[in-house]
Amino acid sequence: MNDLTPKARSGGRAARRAARAAPLADHLRPIRAGMEGGTYNPLTTIQVEQIHTAALDALENIGLADAPQSGIDYLVNVGAILGDDGRIRFPRALVEDTIARANRSIVLHGRDPAHDLELSGSRVHYGTAGAAVHLVEPDGRNYRESTVQDLHDAARIADQLNNIHFLQRPMICRDIPDTIEMEYNSVFACVSGTTKHVGTSYSEPNCVGPAIEMLHMIAGGEDKWRERPFVSNSNCFVVPPMKFATESCEVMELCIKAGMPVLLLSAGMAGATAPSTIAGAIVQATAECLAGLVYVNAVKPGAPAIFGTWPFGLDLRTGAMSIGSGEQALLTAGCGQMHRFYDLPGGAAGGASDSKLPDMQAGWEQMCSNLTAGLSGVNMVYEAAGMHASLLGFCLESLIMGDDIIGQAMRCVRGIEVSDETMALDQIADVCMNGPGHYLGTDQTLSRMQSDYVYPVLGSRTSPKEWVELGKPDLLAQATARKDEILAGKPQAALDPALDAAIRAQFAIHLPAWNS
Repeated sequence: MNDLTPKARSGGRAARRAARAAPLADHLRPIRAGMEGGTYNPLTTIQVEQIHTAALDALENIGLADAPQSGIDYLVNVGAILGDDGRIRFPRALVEDTIARANRSIVLHGRDPAHDLELSGSRVHYGTAGAAVHLVEPDGRNYRESTVQDLHDAARIADQLNNIHFLQRPMICRDIPDTIEMEYNSVFACVSGTTKHVGTSYSEPNCVGPAIEMLHMIAGGEDKWRERPFVSNSNCFVVPPMKFATESCEVMELCIKAGMPVLLLSAGMAGATAPSTIAGAIVQATAECLAGLVYVNAVKPGAPAIFGTWPFGLDLRTGAMSIGSGEQALLTAGCGQMHRFYDLPGGAAGGASDSKLPDMQAGWEQMCSNLTAGLSGVNMVYEAAGMHASLLGFCLESLIMGDDIIGQAMRCVRGIEVSDETMALDQIADVCMNGPGHYLGTDQTLSRMQSDYVYPVLGSRTSPKEWVELGKPDLLAQATARKDEILAGKPQAALDPALDAAIRAQFAIHLPAWNS
Protein backbone atom coordinates (compact mmCIF):
# COMPACT_ATOMS: atom_id res chain seq x y z
CA MET A 1 0.00 0.00 0.00
CA ASN A 2 1.10 3.58 -0.58
CA ASP A 3 1.91 5.68 2.48
CA LEU A 4 -0.76 8.38 2.38
CA THR A 5 0.85 10.84 4.79
CA PRO A 6 1.30 14.28 3.15
CA LYS A 7 5.07 14.07 3.20
CA ALA A 8 5.25 10.60 1.71
CA ARG A 9 2.59 11.45 -0.85
CA SER A 10 4.53 14.52 -1.98
CA GLY A 11 7.77 12.59 -2.27
CA GLY A 12 6.08 9.77 -4.12
CA ARG A 13 4.46 12.19 -6.51
CA ALA A 14 7.82 13.81 -7.24
CA ALA A 15 9.39 10.43 -7.85
CA ARG A 16 6.55 9.43 -10.14
CA ARG A 17 6.87 12.68 -12.07
CA ALA A 18 10.60 12.04 -12.50
CA ALA A 19 9.91 8.51 -13.68
CA ARG A 20 7.31 9.73 -16.16
CA ALA A 21 9.77 12.30 -17.50
CA ALA A 22 12.36 9.63 -18.28
CA PRO A 23 12.16 8.08 -21.76
CA LEU A 24 10.42 4.72 -21.84
CA ALA A 25 12.14 1.68 -23.23
CA ASP A 26 10.77 0.94 -26.70
CA HIS A 27 9.05 -2.27 -25.62
CA LEU A 28 7.17 -0.41 -22.87
CA ARG A 29 5.90 2.46 -25.02
CA PRO A 30 2.13 2.43 -25.47
CA ILE A 31 2.56 3.04 -29.21
CA ARG A 32 5.37 2.17 -31.58
CA ALA A 33 6.08 1.59 -35.24
CA GLY A 34 4.58 -1.52 -36.74
CA MET A 35 1.52 -1.97 -34.53
CA GLU A 36 -1.18 -4.14 -36.08
CA GLY A 37 -4.15 -2.35 -37.62
CA GLY A 38 -6.78 -3.91 -39.83
CA THR A 39 -9.84 -3.56 -37.59
CA TYR A 40 -11.62 -1.09 -39.90
CA ASN A 41 -13.13 -2.63 -43.01
CA PRO A 42 -15.19 -0.20 -45.11
CA LEU A 43 -15.60 -2.93 -47.74
CA THR A 44 -17.44 -6.20 -47.19
CA THR A 45 -15.79 -9.47 -48.17
CA ILE A 46 -18.00 -9.65 -51.25
CA GLN A 47 -17.10 -6.09 -52.24
CA VAL A 48 -13.39 -6.83 -51.94
CA GLU A 49 -13.83 -9.80 -54.25
CA GLN A 50 -15.82 -7.65 -56.68
CA ILE A 51 -13.04 -5.04 -56.82
CA HIS A 52 -10.43 -7.75 -57.32
CA THR A 53 -12.43 -9.29 -60.18
CA ALA A 54 -12.99 -5.90 -61.80
CA ALA A 55 -9.26 -5.11 -61.59
CA LEU A 56 -8.41 -8.42 -63.27
CA ASP A 57 -10.99 -7.71 -65.98
CA ALA A 58 -9.45 -4.28 -66.59
CA LEU A 59 -5.97 -5.74 -66.93
CA GLU A 60 -7.07 -8.54 -69.22
CA ASN A 61 -9.35 -6.52 -71.49
CA ILE A 62 -8.10 -2.92 -71.33
CA GLY A 63 -4.45 -3.24 -70.39
CA LEU A 64 -1.92 -0.43 -70.16
CA ALA A 65 -0.34 1.69 -72.89
CA ASP A 66 3.01 3.44 -73.32
CA ALA A 67 5.43 0.96 -71.78
CA PRO A 68 9.07 1.52 -72.76
CA GLN A 69 10.54 -1.10 -75.09
CA SER A 70 12.48 -2.61 -72.20
CA GLY A 71 9.23 -2.95 -70.25
CA ILE A 72 7.47 -4.53 -73.20
CA ASP A 73 10.27 -7.07 -73.46
CA TYR A 74 10.15 -7.91 -69.75
CA LEU A 75 6.37 -8.22 -69.65
CA VAL A 76 5.91 -10.18 -72.86
CA ASN A 77 8.65 -12.54 -71.68
CA VAL A 78 6.55 -13.51 -68.62
CA GLY A 79 3.28 -13.90 -70.53
CA ALA A 80 1.74 -10.45 -71.02
CA ILE A 81 0.27 -9.80 -74.46
CA LEU A 82 1.19 -6.83 -76.66
CA GLY A 83 -1.84 -5.89 -78.74
CA ASP A 84 -1.93 -4.33 -82.18
CA ASP A 85 -3.09 -1.13 -80.47
CA GLY A 86 0.16 -0.98 -78.47
CA ARG A 87 -1.53 -1.79 -75.17
CA ILE A 88 -0.13 -4.54 -72.97
CA ARG A 89 -2.77 -6.87 -71.57
CA PHE A 90 -2.32 -9.14 -68.61
CA PRO A 91 -3.94 -12.59 -68.62
CA ARG A 92 -5.69 -13.39 -65.39
CA ALA A 93 -3.45 -16.36 -64.67
CA LEU A 94 -0.30 -14.23 -65.03
CA VAL A 95 -1.55 -11.70 -62.47
CA GLU A 96 -2.72 -14.35 -60.02
CA ASP A 97 0.55 -16.28 -60.31
CA THR A 98 2.51 -13.06 -59.71
CA ILE A 99 0.47 -12.27 -56.59
CA ALA A 100 1.13 -15.77 -55.29
CA ARG A 101 4.91 -15.48 -55.83
CA ALA A 102 5.38 -11.85 -54.79
CA ASN A 103 7.30 -10.82 -51.73
CA ARG A 104 4.96 -11.01 -48.74
CA SER A 105 7.19 -9.22 -46.28
CA ILE A 106 9.92 -6.66 -46.81
CA VAL A 107 12.13 -4.66 -44.50
CA LEU A 108 12.75 -1.00 -45.20
CA HIS A 109 16.07 -0.37 -43.54
CA GLY A 110 17.11 2.73 -41.71
CA ARG A 111 20.66 3.97 -41.74
CA ASP A 112 20.36 3.12 -38.05
CA PRO A 113 19.02 -0.46 -37.68
CA ALA A 114 16.89 0.75 -34.75
CA HIS A 115 14.65 2.38 -37.37
CA ASP A 116 14.14 -0.69 -39.58
CA LEU A 117 10.51 -1.13 -40.62
CA GLU A 118 8.94 -4.53 -41.22
CA LEU A 119 6.19 -4.33 -43.83
CA SER A 120 3.88 -7.30 -43.59
CA GLY A 121 0.32 -8.09 -42.67
CA SER A 122 -1.35 -5.01 -41.20
CA ARG A 123 1.69 -3.47 -39.50
CA VAL A 124 1.24 0.31 -39.58
CA HIS A 125 3.91 2.98 -40.06
CA TYR A 126 3.47 6.72 -40.54
CA GLY A 127 5.75 9.14 -42.37
CA THR A 128 6.08 12.04 -44.75
CA ALA A 129 5.92 12.15 -48.53
CA GLY A 130 5.12 14.38 -51.43
CA ALA A 131 6.68 16.81 -53.81
CA ALA A 132 5.59 20.15 -52.39
CA VAL A 133 7.05 23.13 -54.21
CA HIS A 134 6.49 25.56 -51.34
CA LEU A 135 7.46 25.89 -47.70
CA VAL A 136 4.60 27.15 -45.55
CA GLU A 137 5.68 29.85 -43.10
CA PRO A 138 2.89 30.29 -40.54
CA ASP A 139 4.57 33.39 -39.12
CA GLY A 140 3.48 35.88 -41.73
CA ARG A 141 1.19 33.35 -43.45
CA ASN A 142 3.54 33.07 -46.43
CA TYR A 143 4.29 30.50 -49.09
CA ARG A 144 7.76 30.55 -50.66
CA GLU A 145 9.62 28.16 -52.93
CA SER A 146 11.16 25.26 -51.03
CA THR A 147 14.94 24.80 -50.94
CA VAL A 148 17.47 22.08 -50.22
CA GLN A 149 17.95 23.62 -46.77
CA ASP A 150 14.22 23.29 -46.09
CA LEU A 151 14.34 19.63 -47.09
CA HIS A 152 17.30 19.00 -44.81
CA ASP A 153 15.53 20.81 -41.96
CA ALA A 154 12.46 18.61 -42.45
CA ALA A 155 14.67 15.51 -42.26
CA ARG A 156 16.31 16.73 -39.06
CA ILE A 157 12.96 17.41 -37.44
CA ALA A 158 11.47 14.08 -38.54
CA ASP A 159 14.53 12.37 -37.08
CA GLN A 160 13.53 13.63 -33.63
CA LEU A 161 9.81 12.80 -33.74
CA ASN A 162 8.80 9.45 -32.25
CA ASN A 163 5.70 8.96 -34.35
CA ILE A 164 7.27 9.79 -37.72
CA HIS A 165 8.68 6.41 -38.69
CA PHE A 166 10.17 7.24 -42.09
CA LEU A 167 10.99 10.24 -44.25
CA GLN A 168 9.90 10.25 -47.85
CA ARG A 169 11.08 13.46 -49.48
CA PRO A 170 8.28 15.98 -48.79
CA MET A 171 9.63 18.94 -50.79
CA ILE A 172 11.34 19.72 -54.08
CA CYS A 173 14.65 21.60 -54.00
CA ARG A 174 13.49 24.51 -56.12
CA ASP A 175 16.82 26.32 -55.71
CA ILE A 176 18.72 23.67 -57.73
CA PRO A 177 17.86 24.04 -61.44
CA ASP A 178 19.91 21.09 -62.75
CA THR A 179 17.74 17.97 -62.51
CA ILE A 180 20.53 15.49 -61.83
CA GLU A 181 22.06 17.72 -59.14
CA MET A 182 18.63 18.28 -57.61
CA GLU A 183 17.96 14.57 -57.31
CA TYR A 184 21.24 13.56 -55.66
CA ASN A 185 21.16 16.65 -53.46
CA SER A 186 17.72 15.54 -52.30
CA VAL A 187 19.19 12.19 -51.31
CA PHE A 188 22.06 13.89 -49.50
CA ALA A 189 19.79 16.37 -47.69
CA CYS A 190 17.53 13.59 -46.43
CA VAL A 191 20.13 10.99 -45.52
CA SER A 192 22.35 13.50 -43.71
CA GLY A 193 19.32 14.70 -41.75
CA THR A 194 17.86 11.44 -40.47
CA THR A 195 18.89 7.85 -39.81
CA LYS A 196 15.33 6.69 -40.50
CA HIS A 197 14.38 5.11 -43.82
CA VAL A 198 14.29 7.62 -46.67
CA GLY A 199 12.22 7.59 -49.85
CA THR A 200 13.10 9.69 -52.90
CA SER A 201 12.15 10.01 -56.56
CA TYR A 202 14.20 10.31 -59.74
CA SER A 203 12.80 12.35 -62.61
CA GLU A 204 14.85 10.73 -65.37
CA PRO A 205 16.86 7.52 -65.80
CA ASN A 206 20.17 9.42 -65.88
CA CYS A 207 19.47 10.69 -62.35
CA VAL A 208 19.68 7.21 -60.84
CA GLY A 209 23.38 6.44 -61.36
CA PRO A 210 24.86 9.40 -59.44
CA ALA A 211 22.43 8.90 -56.55
CA ILE A 212 23.28 5.20 -56.30
CA GLU A 213 27.00 6.01 -56.43
CA MET A 214 26.55 8.40 -53.51
CA LEU A 215 24.55 5.83 -51.55
CA HIS A 216 27.33 3.27 -52.02
CA MET A 217 29.74 5.78 -50.46
CA ILE A 218 27.41 6.43 -47.51
CA ALA A 219 26.79 2.71 -46.96
CA GLY A 220 30.49 1.86 -47.11
CA GLY A 221 30.45 0.05 -50.45
CA GLU A 222 28.03 -1.54 -52.88
CA ASP A 223 27.94 -4.79 -50.93
CA LYS A 224 26.99 -2.98 -47.73
CA TRP A 225 24.32 -1.02 -49.63
CA ARG A 226 22.78 -4.17 -51.07
CA GLU A 227 22.71 -5.78 -47.62
CA ARG A 228 20.81 -2.85 -46.12
CA PRO A 229 19.36 -0.43 -48.70
CA PHE A 230 18.21 2.50 -46.53
CA VAL A 231 16.68 4.52 -49.38
CA SER A 232 13.71 3.46 -51.53
CA ASN A 233 12.41 4.78 -54.84
CA SER A 234 8.99 6.38 -54.88
CA ASN A 235 8.01 5.67 -58.45
CA CYS A 236 5.00 7.07 -60.33
CA PHE A 237 5.24 4.25 -62.86
CA VAL A 238 1.79 4.98 -64.28
CA VAL A 239 0.05 8.02 -65.69
CA PRO A 240 -3.60 7.29 -64.90
CA PRO A 241 -5.78 6.17 -66.48
CA MET A 242 -4.05 2.91 -67.40
CA LYS A 243 -0.88 4.16 -69.04
CA PHE A 244 2.70 3.47 -68.11
CA ALA A 245 4.93 6.48 -67.43
CA THR A 246 7.73 5.65 -69.84
CA GLU A 247 10.68 7.39 -68.17
CA SER A 248 9.55 6.44 -64.67
CA CYS A 249 9.42 2.80 -65.75
CA GLU A 250 13.01 3.05 -66.97
CA VAL A 251 13.95 4.58 -63.61
CA MET A 252 12.17 1.72 -61.85
CA GLU A 253 14.11 -0.89 -63.78
CA LEU A 254 17.42 0.74 -62.81
CA CYS A 255 16.44 0.98 -59.15
CA ILE A 256 15.38 -2.66 -59.02
CA LYS A 257 18.70 -3.73 -60.52
CA ALA A 258 20.53 -1.54 -58.01
CA GLY A 259 18.84 -3.31 -55.10
CA MET A 260 16.59 -0.40 -54.16
CA PRO A 261 13.06 -1.10 -52.88
CA VAL A 262 10.34 0.44 -55.06
CA LEU A 263 7.06 2.08 -54.16
CA LEU A 264 4.65 1.38 -57.03
CA LEU A 265 2.70 4.62 -56.89
CA SER A 266 -0.63 4.97 -58.69
CA ALA A 267 -2.09 8.41 -58.00
CA GLY A 268 -5.26 8.85 -60.02
CA MET A 269 -7.62 11.76 -59.32
CA ALA A 270 -11.18 10.54 -58.77
CA GLY A 271 -13.35 12.33 -61.31
CA ALA A 272 -10.43 13.37 -63.53
CA THR A 273 -7.85 10.64 -64.15
CA ALA A 274 -9.79 7.95 -62.27
CA PRO A 275 -13.50 7.16 -61.99
CA SER A 276 -15.41 9.57 -59.76
CA THR A 277 -16.81 6.79 -57.60
CA ILE A 278 -14.78 5.57 -54.64
CA ALA A 279 -15.12 1.96 -55.76
CA GLY A 280 -14.11 2.78 -59.34
CA ALA A 281 -11.05 4.73 -58.23
CA ILE A 282 -9.96 1.80 -56.06
CA VAL A 283 -10.50 -0.63 -58.94
CA GLN A 284 -8.30 1.40 -61.28
CA ALA A 285 -5.55 1.95 -58.70
CA THR A 286 -5.59 -1.75 -57.85
CA ALA A 287 -5.36 -2.73 -61.51
CA GLU A 288 -2.50 -0.33 -62.16
CA CYS A 289 -0.54 -1.53 -59.15
CA LEU A 290 -1.11 -5.17 -60.07
CA ALA A 291 0.36 -4.35 -63.48
CA GLY A 292 3.30 -2.76 -61.69
CA LEU A 293 3.72 -5.83 -59.52
CA VAL A 294 3.95 -8.03 -62.62
CA TYR A 295 6.48 -5.58 -64.08
CA VAL A 296 8.70 -5.59 -60.97
CA ASN A 297 8.69 -9.37 -60.72
CA ALA A 298 9.42 -9.66 -64.44
CA VAL A 299 12.56 -7.58 -63.92
CA LYS A 300 13.59 -9.44 -60.77
CA PRO A 301 11.37 -12.08 -59.13
CA GLY A 302 10.74 -11.28 -55.49
CA ALA A 303 12.17 -7.75 -55.66
CA PRO A 304 10.95 -5.61 -52.74
CA ALA A 305 7.96 -3.57 -53.86
CA ILE A 306 5.25 -1.63 -52.03
CA PHE A 307 1.72 -1.80 -53.47
CA GLY A 308 1.16 1.95 -53.59
CA THR A 309 -2.50 2.61 -54.33
CA TRP A 310 -2.79 6.38 -53.88
CA PRO A 311 -6.08 7.50 -55.46
CA PHE A 312 -6.94 11.07 -54.51
CA GLY A 313 -10.27 12.80 -54.11
CA LEU A 314 -11.54 15.68 -56.21
CA ASP A 315 -14.01 18.44 -55.38
CA LEU A 316 -16.35 17.95 -58.31
CA ARG A 317 -17.76 21.48 -57.93
CA THR A 318 -14.45 23.13 -58.76
CA GLY A 319 -12.01 20.46 -59.95
CA ALA A 320 -9.78 21.18 -56.94
CA MET A 321 -8.10 18.35 -55.05
CA SER A 322 -9.89 17.30 -51.85
CA ILE A 323 -7.20 15.36 -50.05
CA GLY A 324 -8.58 16.33 -46.65
CA SER A 325 -12.06 14.97 -47.32
CA GLY A 326 -14.00 12.07 -45.89
CA GLU A 327 -13.98 10.57 -49.37
CA GLN A 328 -10.17 10.58 -49.26
CA ALA A 329 -10.25 8.78 -45.92
CA LEU A 330 -12.48 6.09 -47.44
CA LEU A 331 -10.31 5.79 -50.57
CA THR A 332 -7.24 5.19 -48.42
CA ALA A 333 -8.95 2.75 -46.07
CA GLY A 334 -10.44 0.79 -48.97
CA CYS A 335 -7.01 0.53 -50.54
CA GLY A 336 -5.61 -0.70 -47.23
CA GLN A 337 -8.21 -3.43 -47.21
CA MET A 338 -7.15 -4.50 -50.72
CA HIS A 339 -3.50 -4.66 -49.58
CA ARG A 340 -4.55 -7.07 -46.84
CA PHE A 341 -6.65 -9.09 -49.28
CA TYR A 342 -3.57 -9.66 -51.43
CA ASP A 343 -1.31 -10.00 -48.37
CA LEU A 344 1.16 -7.59 -49.97
CA PRO A 345 3.20 -4.77 -48.40
CA GLY A 346 1.13 -1.68 -49.17
CA GLY A 347 1.12 2.08 -48.91
CA ALA A 348 -1.45 4.83 -49.33
CA ALA A 349 -1.82 8.55 -48.64
CA GLY A 350 -3.26 9.81 -45.36
CA GLY A 351 -2.90 12.86 -43.16
CA ALA A 352 -2.58 15.60 -45.77
CA SER A 353 -4.75 18.71 -45.74
CA ASP A 354 -6.29 21.11 -48.21
CA SER A 355 -5.93 23.91 -45.66
CA LYS A 356 -3.24 26.46 -46.42
CA LEU A 357 -2.09 26.81 -42.80
CA PRO A 358 -1.85 24.62 -39.68
CA ASP A 359 -5.31 25.59 -38.43
CA MET A 360 -8.45 23.82 -37.24
CA GLN A 361 -9.31 22.66 -40.76
CA ALA A 362 -5.88 21.11 -41.07
CA GLY A 363 -6.33 19.35 -37.72
CA TRP A 364 -9.60 17.65 -38.57
CA GLU A 365 -8.48 16.73 -42.06
CA GLN A 366 -5.15 15.30 -40.91
CA MET A 367 -6.71 13.20 -38.18
CA CYS A 368 -9.54 11.89 -40.36
CA SER A 369 -7.48 10.05 -42.97
CA ASN A 370 -4.57 9.23 -40.64
CA LEU A 371 -7.00 7.42 -38.37
CA THR A 372 -8.82 5.45 -41.07
CA ALA A 373 -5.52 4.55 -42.75
CA GLY A 374 -4.08 3.16 -39.54
CA LEU A 375 -7.23 1.32 -38.54
CA SER A 376 -7.43 -0.27 -41.99
CA GLY A 377 -3.88 -1.62 -41.60
CA VAL A 378 -2.01 0.37 -44.25
CA ASN A 379 1.66 -0.59 -43.87
CA MET A 380 3.01 2.78 -45.00
CA VAL A 381 0.86 5.87 -44.43
CA TYR A 382 2.43 8.55 -46.60
CA GLU A 383 1.81 12.33 -46.34
CA ALA A 384 0.92 11.75 -42.68
CA ALA A 385 2.26 15.06 -41.33
CA GLY A 386 3.20 18.50 -42.56
CA MET A 387 1.46 18.58 -45.94
CA HIS A 388 -0.89 21.43 -46.85
CA ALA A 389 -2.64 23.07 -49.80
CA SER A 390 -3.48 19.77 -51.49
CA LEU A 391 0.20 18.74 -51.56
CA LEU A 392 1.56 22.10 -52.76
CA GLY A 393 2.96 23.28 -49.42
CA PHE A 394 4.92 21.68 -46.58
CA CYS A 395 5.09 23.16 -43.08
CA LEU A 396 7.77 22.33 -40.51
CA GLU A 397 5.59 23.45 -37.59
CA SER A 398 2.77 21.27 -38.90
CA LEU A 399 5.18 18.34 -39.09
CA ILE A 400 5.85 18.76 -35.37
CA MET A 401 2.18 19.12 -34.45
CA GLY A 402 1.37 16.18 -36.70
CA ASP A 403 3.50 13.98 -34.46
CA ASP A 404 0.89 14.50 -31.72
CA ILE A 405 -1.97 13.79 -34.14
CA ILE A 406 -0.36 10.55 -35.26
CA GLY A 407 0.23 9.57 -31.65
CA GLN A 408 -3.48 9.70 -30.91
CA ALA A 409 -4.30 7.87 -34.16
CA MET A 410 -1.81 5.15 -33.26
CA ARG A 411 -3.43 4.70 -29.86
CA CYS A 412 -6.67 3.96 -31.71
CA VAL A 413 -4.79 1.51 -33.95
CA ARG A 414 -3.54 -0.31 -30.87
CA GLY A 415 -7.14 -0.82 -29.84
CA ILE A 416 -8.62 -2.27 -26.66
CA GLU A 417 -6.99 -5.20 -24.90
CA VAL A 418 -9.54 -7.41 -23.16
CA SER A 419 -8.32 -9.90 -20.55
CA ASP A 420 -9.01 -10.81 -16.95
CA GLU A 421 -6.40 -8.24 -15.94
CA THR A 422 -7.71 -5.38 -18.10
CA MET A 423 -11.38 -6.03 -17.29
CA ALA A 424 -10.22 -5.36 -13.70
CA LEU A 425 -13.07 -7.08 -11.85
CA ASP A 426 -10.80 -7.66 -8.85
CA GLN A 427 -9.91 -3.95 -8.81
CA ILE A 428 -13.56 -2.96 -8.94
CA ALA A 429 -14.34 -5.27 -6.03
CA ASP A 430 -11.39 -4.07 -3.95
CA VAL A 431 -11.99 -0.36 -4.56
CA CYS A 432 -15.72 -0.56 -3.98
CA MET A 433 -15.75 -2.86 -0.94
CA ASN A 434 -12.39 -2.32 0.73
CA GLY A 435 -10.85 0.85 -0.69
CA PRO A 436 -11.48 4.57 -0.93
CA GLY A 437 -14.13 4.35 -3.65
CA HIS A 438 -11.88 5.61 -6.44
CA TYR A 439 -8.97 4.31 -8.49
CA LEU A 440 -6.64 7.28 -8.16
CA GLY A 441 -3.24 6.21 -6.86
CA THR A 442 -3.86 2.47 -6.98
CA ASP A 443 -0.96 0.29 -8.06
CA GLN A 444 -2.89 -0.82 -11.11
CA THR A 445 -3.66 2.74 -12.20
CA LEU A 446 -0.07 3.91 -11.69
CA SER A 447 1.32 0.89 -13.52
CA ARG A 448 -0.84 1.68 -16.55
CA MET A 449 -0.12 5.40 -16.76
CA GLN A 450 2.73 5.02 -19.22
CA SER A 451 2.11 1.63 -20.77
CA ASP A 452 -1.51 2.27 -21.79
CA TYR A 453 -1.89 6.02 -22.23
CA VAL A 454 -0.51 8.34 -24.90
CA TYR A 455 0.15 11.91 -23.81
CA PRO A 456 0.46 14.79 -26.26
CA VAL A 457 3.82 16.50 -26.44
CA LEU A 458 2.43 19.90 -27.38
CA GLY A 459 -1.31 19.53 -26.95
CA SER A 460 -2.65 21.15 -23.77
CA ARG A 461 -4.90 19.50 -21.20
CA THR A 462 -4.68 22.24 -18.58
CA SER A 463 -7.68 24.01 -17.10
CA PRO A 464 -8.46 27.55 -18.28
CA LYS A 465 -7.03 28.83 -14.95
CA GLU A 466 -3.78 26.91 -15.38
CA TRP A 467 -3.60 28.02 -19.01
CA VAL A 468 -3.75 31.65 -17.95
CA GLU A 469 -1.16 31.09 -15.22
CA LEU A 470 1.18 29.56 -17.81
CA GLY A 471 0.95 32.68 -19.97
CA LYS A 472 -1.73 31.38 -22.36
CA PRO A 473 0.65 29.19 -24.38
CA ASP A 474 -0.13 28.98 -28.09
CA LEU A 475 0.15 25.64 -29.88
CA LEU A 476 1.70 27.06 -33.04
CA ALA A 477 4.19 29.13 -31.06
CA GLN A 478 5.21 26.02 -29.13
CA ALA A 479 5.73 24.14 -32.39
CA THR A 480 7.90 26.97 -33.70
CA ALA A 481 9.96 26.93 -30.51
CA ARG A 482 10.43 23.18 -30.83
CA LYS A 483 11.48 23.59 -34.47
CA ASP A 484 14.04 26.23 -33.51
CA GLU A 485 15.35 24.05 -30.70
CA ILE A 486 15.92 21.07 -33.00
CA LEU A 487 17.54 23.11 -35.76
CA ALA A 488 19.80 25.09 -33.42
CA GLY A 489 22.01 22.14 -32.60
CA LYS A 490 24.25 19.95 -34.68
CA PRO A 491 22.33 17.42 -36.80
CA GLN A 492 22.22 14.18 -34.83
CA ALA A 493 22.22 12.19 -38.07
CA ALA A 494 25.13 14.09 -39.61
CA LEU A 495 27.51 12.03 -41.72
CA ASP A 496 31.04 11.40 -40.56
CA PRO A 497 33.09 14.52 -41.44
CA ALA A 498 35.53 12.56 -43.62
CA LEU A 499 32.65 10.94 -45.53
CA ASP A 500 30.90 14.29 -45.85
CA ALA A 501 34.07 15.82 -47.29
CA ALA A 502 34.56 12.92 -49.70
CA ILE A 503 31.01 13.29 -51.03
CA ARG A 504 31.44 17.03 -51.44
CA ALA A 505 34.66 16.45 -53.35
CA GLN A 506 32.85 14.19 -55.83
CA PHE A 507 29.41 15.80 -56.07
CA ALA A 508 28.13 19.36 -56.34
CA ILE A 509 26.49 19.48 -52.93
CA HIS A 510 24.41 22.62 -52.43
CA LEU A 511 23.67 22.13 -48.73
CA PRO A 512 26.20 24.09 -46.64
CA ALA A 513 28.48 22.00 -44.49
CA TRP A 514 27.70 22.15 -40.79
CA ASN A 515 29.48 25.14 -39.16
CA SER A 516 30.74 26.33 -42.55
